[in-house]
Amino acid sequence: MRPPAELAARVERFRRAQGVRDAAAIPHITVKARSGLTPDLEWLGVARAVVAGTPPIAAEIGGARLFRHGAALYLVVRSPDAVRLHMALLAALKPPQRFGYEGPQMTPHLSLALARRGVDLGEVGLAARTEFADLDAEPLVFTARTVTLMKKPGPGGFYAPVEEWLLGGAAYGEGEHLPVS
Repeated sequence: MRPPAELAARVERFRRAQGVRDAAAIPHITVKARSGLTPDLEWLGVARAVVAGTPPIAAEIGGARLFRHGAALYLVVRSPDAVRLHMALLAALKPPQRFGYEGPQMTPHLSLALARRGVDLGEVGLAARTEFADLDAEPLVFTARTVTLMKKPGPGGFYAPVEEWLLGGAAYGEGEHLPVS
């Protein structure tokens, strides 16, 4: 899921100020990781159909946290709808192998920084907890109406939007237009 534009810009400014450059350069909330998504794109039609059959997704974004295994600093995302879409995609795509974080235990999140050489997530985390403290006090609530297919060109690359798909028959211009990844 892509967050509202104002929050995306805020996340981008924060990342620049902290000198963070990693695959999460475009703010997004992943609803399906790349497991089982083969380069031949045979899965594309199935994924589009699942998204078309899924109603718009309600979500709220809270403050900054660090995953307990230290792999990423992120903003908390609460969205049972996003988890349901994740599970529907897994059921339809039937990936032969899944990442350990896929499945009903999936934790929706918006990555601020990934654990990389030269990045002190503890230090960046302190700055993030200050910068995004308002989201702990009052989470940002929004409705996503599209899903954005994102692709990373290879190791060391940044995820970038490829296609945008409508959720459940929502049309552009109906209320807010908030993309989802």
